[in-house]
Amino acid sequence: MNTTETPSHNPRTSYKLTISSRLYTVPLGAVLLGAVIGVNRGARLASLRFLAENAHRTPHTQKGWYYYHKTKNYRVILGALRGATRDGLYLGTVTAGWVGLEEGLRAVGWGPVAMSGAGLGTAGIFCALYRLGWARGRQIMLLGLVGGGSGDLVKNWIEKRR
Repeated sequence: MNTTETPSHNPRTSYKLTISSRLYTVPLGAVLLGAVIGVNRGARLASLRFLAENAHRTPHTQKGWYYYHKTKNYRVILGALRGATRDGLYLGTVTAGWVGLEEGLRAVGWGPVAMSGAGLGTAGIFCALYRLGWARGRQIMLLGLVGGGSGDLVKNWIEKRR
C-alpha cells in the first residue's frame, strides 16, 4: 500500500460529534420552568374541579370532612403532577425546536439572524400544527419574528460591547 493512499475502511477510526451545550441546557431549563408552572396551574385546576364536582354533597360529620379533604388533597397532588408533566414536556419540546433551528441556522452561516429565523420557524410550525387561519397566523409569525429579532439585537449588541 502506498503511503499517500488512505484506506477505504479503518475500524479504529473514531468520529467526534460535537453538540452545543445549548441543545440540552436550554431545553432542560425550560422543562424545569414548565414543570413549576404546570404544578401551579394543575393543582389549582384540580382543586377547582374537585370543588365543582362535590359542591352538591358536602359532608356532615367530622369523619366525612376528614375524608373529603384527604381525597381533595390527593386529587390536587395528582393534578399538579399531571400539569407539571404536560407543561414541562410541552415547553421543553418547543424550546428544543427553537434551539435546534437556531443552531442549524448558525451552522449554515446565518449567525447574525439565527434567532430571528428560529422564531419565525417555530411560529410557522405552530401555525401548521394548530391549523391557524391567515389572520391569526400572521400575528403569530410576527410575534415569533419580533421575539427572535429582539434576541438577535441584544446578542449582537452584547458581542459588539466585548
